[in-house]
Amino acid sequence: MPNIKSAIKRVKVSEKKTQANKMKKSEIRTAVKKARVAVAESAPEAPELVKKAQVKLDKAVAKGYIHKNTVARRKSRLAKALNTPAE
Repeated sequence: MPNIKSAIKRVKVSEKKTQANKMKKSEIRTAVKKARVAVAESAPEAPELVKKAQVKLDKAVAKGYIHKNTVARRKSRLAKALNTPAE
């Protein structure tokens, strides 16, 4: 543990931000997983779940939780999975 007051604060702030980032990334993973499962099962609510996941991904990139190229790739894969016919 640091002795300098500003360093102590930096540790506290970084721990708090780490927790927030973990929570947000978990939300995003859950939304994407629900969308992927719905698409795989050809569920009728699949398009709206994909849309919700894409919105969450867009918000995440705006807030800086995930890199923009990662979000673009994930959105693209979701759209591709939704638009390809199930065999």
